[in-house]
Amino acid sequence: MTTSNAAATTPRSIHVSAAVIVNDRDELLLVRKAGTTAFMQPGGKPEAGETPSETLSRELLEELGIAVEEGELRALGSFTAAAANEPGFLVVADVFVADIGGQVPEIGAEIEELRWVTAADAERLEIAPLARDNFLPPIAEERRPWPS
Repeated sequence: MTTSNAAATTPRSIHVSAAVIVNDRDELLLVRKAGTTAFMQPGGKPEAGETPSETLSRELLEELGIAVEEGELRALGSFTAAAANEPGFLVVADVFVADIGGQVPEIGAEIEELRWVTAADAERLEIAPLARDNFLPPIAEERRPWPS
């Protein structure tokens, strides 16, 4: 019996829910989790039985103290990129626009740092491929899946 090398070289995937939160200065909110080096969109992995929007609503409250009901999240779709903190893995993210209104994000749960980031920041920060390639304004402006 022979085994295929394809299985050995196919990246494993991590499923998450992630938020696109943009302020009035067209900056994207990114976080860096404790023990990691890359900035990424807020969000995380689902708990048993959660829908993607339930996951994100819970994660935003735990990580940043932001209350956004799952019905208030606007789905952008599923995006795939190399996982920033887990070599050999792909992250498959259900991404939502989250309007946080006047709420001010605060560091909570496993978050070490949060920043509002522009495209210029990408040159001096390590930014996860998912955020860098798809959502960092104005790099993504012409292919932005949400209204300006």
